[in-house]
Amino acid sequence: MSKSSTEARGTSFDEVFCGMLPKLYARAAALTGAAQGGEDAVHEVYLKLASRPRRFLEHPEPAAYAFSALASTTRDTWRRERRQVPTADEGGDPHRSALGVWDGGVEQRTAEIEAVRLLDQLPRQQASVVILVDLDGYTTEQAARILGIGRGTAARYRTRAVRRLRRLLGRDTGTGRRLTSDGRHSNA
Repeated sequence: MSKSSTEARGTSFDEVFCGMLPKLYARAAALTGAAQGGEDAVHEVYLKLASRPRRFLEHPEPAAYAFSALASTTRDTWRRERRQVPTADEGGDPHRSALGVWDGGVEQRTAEIEAVRLLDQLPRQQASVVILVDLDGYTTEQAARILGIGRGTAARYRTRAVRRLRRLLGRDTGTGRRLTSDGRHSNA
């Protein structure tokens, strides 16, 4: 049985949440299709709800609130993982470089250094949004919440950052084609 709002008010957040754990784990395993993924999702829900325990405890149906948070967290995780690109060739084997031989991670480290160099050329807030959205997989809305700015502001920062990064890489922002040193489009 789920605890009603009046019962939940007399107990602590941890007591109420721990009372729901078996059902949350079962629902999470069903949503993710794997026990480990379910455990990770329940942990994320705990962190999400623990940031505002009063809202959780005062909800008319804390169990429904927790299950809704679980569904949201699972969906966000699925979206974030779907956007990630397999590394090294289309097979996705991280131990193989473009040449087909593992290079000890030199290629990946070189790419990381180049990414940091490019991000250093952006204003701090633009770089922050790019890191959260494009590298860490957060949505624009989540990134805005983390940075304490509006969603539209975060989207604008990201758009300006991507435009500037394209210019730094020598790509035209309209076509995505490389620019030559005299500003013309190359045929390559």
